[in-house]
Amino acid sequence: MTEYIVKRIKANMLNLTGGQMHPVWEMANINSDFSYPWEEEKEPKTTFRALHDDNKLFFRFDVEDENVLTYVDEDHKMEVVQSDRVEIFFRQNEKLNPYYCLEMDARGRVLDYVTRYYRDFDYQWEWPEGNLEVKASVNPKGYVVEGSIKLSSLKELGLLKKDRIEAGLYRGYCMGLPDGNKEADLRWISWVKPDSEEPDFHIPSSFGTFKLEAYYKDYKERTSFAS
Repeated sequence: MTEYIVKRIKANMLNLTGGQMHPVWEMANINSDFSYPWEEEKEPKTTFRALHDDNKLFFRFDVEDENVLTYVDEDHKMEVVQSDRVEIFFRQNEKLNPYYCLEMDARGRVLDYVTRYYRDFDYQWEWPEGNLEVKASVNPKGYVVEGSIKLSSLKELGLLKKDRIEAGLYRGYCMGLPDGNKEADLRWISWVKPDSEEPDFHIPSSFGTFKLEAYYKDYKERTSFAS
């Protein structure tokens, strides 16, 4: 399984801006291994970084996009599906029963939901209150999405197991906004290439693993997260 090492930082080192990159992000491993699994042309660049401290998982997407599109009518979270966005899915295991999804657009809006295999979506579900923070902004090259998730909430949802989190990283590249009742024209970008002939992230093969550096070894005696 594809693995990304999440480096550890000291507490209170990182402040999220949703824009200009904090110097602490230079400590993170850079993941730019994103591709079009179902398109022949070259994909626009997507870069992902993640860090963690004692309490939180931090993440940052830097996205190249010549025309950032966000659909706004009632400014509801479901409008994220009609917009340029980045996505993180978290799963408990390969059965995807359940798994948890965060879709985040360039306005900082979050479509959070829980689902079960296959595509049994519950859009009424929300990430536990006070455990998720997301900030975003548009820039001349595209847009940035930054966020943090409390490790305690990942543990409570059965997603943090010792030092590992099974996750998928994706991007919806919006080519045009919806007209009337039509859906937005989207191209799909993924960190791990899914084993599917048709566009589909909601399958086991689209996930990789985050490994939290030094987390389990250093903290198993001092935190409630070890198992």
